[in-house]
Amino acid sequence: MISRHQVAGYANGYPREKTFEISPHRSGDVQLETVRYYDLTDVQGTARGWEREERILLCVPLRDAEPHLPMFFSHLRNFTYPHHLIDLAFLVSDSKDRTLEVLSNSLEEIQADQDPQQPYGEISIIEKDFGQKVNQDVESRHGFAAQAGRRKLMAQARNWLLSAALRPYHSWVYWRDVDVETAPFTILEDLMRHNKDVIVPNVWRPLPDWLGGEQPYDLNSWQESETALALADTLDEDAVIVEGYAEYATWRPHLAYLRDPYGDPDMEMDIDGVGGVSILAKARVFRSGVHFPAFSFEKHAETEGFGKMAKRMGYSVVGLPHYTIWHLYEPSVDDVKHMEEMEQERLAKAKEESAKAEKAEKIKEQFGDANPQWEKDKTEMRNIASGEEKAAEQKMEKQKTNEGQVAEHANSPKVMKGDST
Repeated sequence: MISRHQVAGYANGYPREKTFEISPHRSGDVQLETVRYYDLTDVQGTARGWEREERILLCVPLRDAEPHLPMFFSHLRNFTYPHHLIDLAFLVSDSKDRTLEVLSNSLEEIQADQDPQQPYGEISIIEKDFGQKVNQDVESRHGFAAQAGRRKLMAQARNWLLSAALRPYHSWVYWRDVDVETAPFTILEDLMRHNKDVIVPNVWRPLPDWLGGEQPYDLNSWQESETALALADTLDEDAVIVEGYAEYATWRPHLAYLRDPYGDPDMEMDIDGVGGVSILAKARVFRSGVHFPAFSFEKHAETEGFGKMAKRMGYSVVGLPHYTIWHLYEPSVDDVKHMEEMEQERLAKAKEESAKAEKAEKIKEQFGDANPQWEKDKTEMRNIASGEEKAAEQKMEKQKTNEGQVAEHANSPKVMKGDST
């Protein structure tokens, strides 16, 4: 396990270890070892960043994420963007499980991998609690009552992580949730090719067959509507509109609902709000002051407020309706209840089948196996039937023979007594 002082990260605001170095600027014969010079015109972000060796900061907020980390690191291992050009930044907050321990072990493994293409660049682990009291179960996290406060705390977490990890040499920032189940390994290049300031994919989730098989997941990526703007004017200054709840009928076009499984994955859709599952943004967007509002900005907070703020500052904000990644399915309380009922039905049916089989076995033990005797009886019955048919045929043949003889006798010349020739 990586010890805390060995991980490039931060605790209580102090750096643990710096692992990334930028060559000092040289001007003629003058070289200042203690001064770093950066030309930010070289880190604007382009459509083919992997060819220009543009560095990406990959930010991952974590809370009680222990069960999801193995899946997340399997994705990290398969990214096709050059790993040495990707710096990792994790924020571990308000966790009660072994998130930090499992994270450290997983990082140690990937950084020590013998494959030279596996290790990543600079890695930062930041610990900071925000007093998040909302439980991590589906109902608590997605319940309407918890949304406004929860979103504001999540915005704080994202801003802390970004401000601590963003370096002058980063051209891109990629936000990724730890519980993404399926996504193309080329997602960084795929999104980057569009050369947009902010871009997100469509996010769905798989469901059990009895729930329909699949479902739109991230409803936070949307286009603004006149209905929603009118609704915002009626709300208090600190109110936060959240999508997917009956309390706020916005009638916005959602990126998720426009998905066509056979549509062009490169098709773009201008959006105003963005979901936080997977966001690729040019670093200059954040450097210019756009952030995740931990307050009500135009009646939105966190990632949706981020999208609104980016649009307000003139940046392009785009979604890809037909480019889909898949979020992990987490059963709700109702889903679990239904699954328990289905399991009870399955067990009851299995018990009934077992009882039938047991009853048949008892009958077999008491009366023996009737099948061989039945086969013997059927054979004898067939033989008897066959014999009867044969006897009937013989009788009919005999009758025909007798009738023939009678007819022949009747047709022969008759000799009268006393007649002579």
